[in-house]
Amino acid sequence: MKRNIVIATVAAAALIGGGTVAAYAAAGDDDGAATQRQSSVRVADDRDDSADDTAEDRNDDRDDRDDDGTEVRSAAAKITAADAVAAALKHTPGTAVGADLDDDGSQVWEVSVVKGDGTDHDVRVSASDGKVLGAHRDDDDDDDARKDLAALKGADVDAREAAVAAAAKGTVTDVDLDDDGPAAWSVETTKGEWKVDLGTGKVTQDHDDSDHDDRDDD
Repeated sequence: MKRNIVIATVAAAALIGGGTVAAYAAAGDDDGAATQRQSSVRVADDRDDSADDTAEDRNDDRDDRDDDGTEVRSAAAKITAADAVAAALKHTPGTAVGADLDDDGSQVWEVSVVKGDGTDHDVRVSASDGKVLGAHRDDDDDDDARKDLAALKGADVDAREAAVAAAAKGTVTDVDLDDDGPAAWSVETTKGEWKVDLGTGKVTQDHDDSDHDDRDDD
């Protein structure tokens, strides 16, 4: 009788011990799975960070190429923005509200001229010799053209003078009327973007030009 009680006790202990081992084994499996999941998350996060860094690098490279392209185009252009505006106005009298050096490699200035009747005309001027290559009316921009005329009413500085003033800040590649808020000439050069006051001709840096600010800091 005593021998049976001892055997039963040993068997119970073995069962209890085995359960404990099984419990530890299960716990170990759970810890391993948790560790594996955490590792997977870290790897995924690392891949995401790497992808973000790669995208940022591509954007920076693209910005650098755009800047390089602008400098190349402006260096090849013998006719300045001010000269292009003067040539366009001689061909198509009116008020120049913008001038842009084409970025398609054609070396042509596109000058927007608004006539007294409010019609908008695009005048193409060769950036190599200043000859007018053609002009056509742009019906789609007539509404904007009339708004530009209204914004320029009473202005002392025209597009040509704005281009001359901003040329001290780099070679001018674009002149446009910015009427978001107080109207001013918005001029892009190879050194950044600038505002030219319609009344005084004072040139100030465009504070929205954060990309150029960041590149200059770098």
